[in-house]
Amino acid sequence: MLQYVLRRLATSAIVVLGVSVITFIMLHGMSGSPGRAILGVQASAEAVAAFDKANGYDRSLVVQYLAYLGKLLQGDLGYSYKLNQSVNALLAENAGRTAMLAAVALVLAICVAVPLGVFQAVKRNSIGDNVLTTLTFVAYSMPVFLLAMLLIQVFALGMGILPAQASQSSSTFVIFTEPRAMLLPVLTLTGVTVAMYSRYQRSAALDQLAQDYIRVARAKGLSMRMVLTRHLLRNACLPLVTLIGMSIPLLLAGNLVVESVFNYPGLGLLFFNSLNNQDYPVLLGYTLVAATLTVLGNLLADLVVAISDPRTQRA
Repeated sequence: MLQYVLRRLATSAIVVLGVSVITFIMLHGMSGSPGRAILGVQASAEAVAAFDKANGYDRSLVVQYLAYLGKLLQGDLGYSYKLNQSVNALLAENAGRTAMLAAVALVLAICVAVPLGVFQAVKRNSIGDNVLTTLTFVAYSMPVFLLAMLLIQVFALGMGILPAQASQSSSTFVIFTEPRAMLLPVLTLTGVTVAMYSRYQRSAALDQLAQDYIRVARAKGLSMRMVLTRHLLRNACLPLVTLIGMSIPLLLAGNLVVESVFNYPGLGLLFFNSLNNQDYPVLLGYTLVAATLTVLGNLLADLVVAISDPRTQRA
């Protein structure tokens, strides 16, 4: 087990390092002169050259990256000259609200998707299964922004029972203190996640229902409910654990769209505004944090699966 963990940690570190290299090169390649991007088009050539020299942007890309990596290893993600604040402070200021939105949506999605997928597997090819399959396929193929706009059109503009804009509170727990204002963002992010999870849960449950241990349990006289809760769920949920770790990038991307559409002050909206303002230190810091969370999510999912099923440690 220890060897497996060390191997996965080494792989994760290499992935994060690779992401930092690729992102650093791409952003600096797009921006041309960082000084011009930061100071704006109205700045003189002399001011831009002085800014680049003072901040080391006139050196080679390799030297710049090594300097950036040195700061990164010390926990310094850089400084936003556009917002006159460190990237660490900006991310810390907005991370709580984004994490709470993603966590609530994830928990709700799991609570809905697991029983939904198992129900579809037990009622395979029934009318209910076909209807739910159609609905989940539609939701799965629907872009997040389209689902958000449809919910706004129906519940905010059409029926007028919910606000079209999310709460602007700076509280991390705004979802619980102002649930009405946060219902549409949560429903949007939950909807696309349920569609993805329920499809995988249905397939996993179908595989388990065909196994011999299910037949043996039924032959012993156990009710279907007992078989599902005591025997099937543990094995059927293992693929979902892996999927949750792999879906962190989708949750982050969904957060970006949801926060932009509903004007919710979080990391997604910060990234969107930084992209419009060409605030490259913030873009780079957000990308690295997202990559690290993705790698950690996959690592934790692999460890949970490895503990539950030791055979996977040989992979």
